[in-house]
Amino acid sequence: MFAQCSPRCAGSVLLLVLLCCILPPPALGSKSSEDIRCKCICPPYRNISGHIYNKNVSQKDCNCLHVVEPMPVPGNDVEAYCLLCECKYEERSTTTIKVIIIIYLSVVGALLLYMAFLVLVDPLIRKPDVYTQPLHNEEENEDARSLAAAPTPSGARANTVLERVEGAQQRWKRQVQEQRKTVFDRHKMLS
Repeated sequence: MFAQCSPRCAGSVLLLVLLCCILPPPALGSKSSEDIRCKCICPPYRNISGHIYNKNVSQKDCNCLHVVEPMPVPGNDVEAYCLLCECKYEERSTTTIKVIIIIYLSVVGALLLYMAFLVLVDPLIRKPDVYTQPLHNEEENEDARSLAAAPTPSGARANTVLERVEGAQQRWKRQVQEQRKTVFDRHKMLS
């Protein structure tokens, strides 16, 4: 049967089998005692403090007389006390809660596995970029050369055309170097 099934199909079948093994079969016609309850909230009455009562009873028996045990008031005050109490029938599905928790834990587990993969394998996959390193070395060399061939002091005046061209060329080189630095630094930050 599995020989003709794709890996995705096999994964779906495996997940279905796992869920069937973990989750109990649904109850036919009746709920488990944890799934239903009657909750009565009784306020303070005379010298008796307020109290909350919980009991697993059917919906038709969800009233003060069936839930409040022991009755804190004497027999003739029971009716007045029960009129003050507010009883609610509550129902929940523990099977749905279990499925949601399993899905949540599966997602968290998958994210943890992915994080471990990135931490362990990603540094092995990524190699230093061979193109950017020589350019950075070239920039450092050009910086050293431009500092060695610093322009003449500001008091001296560049009279010849050649000196003016050299000064413009040095300014242009410095601008290009600064542009390269900003481009490579921004590229480095984005990646």
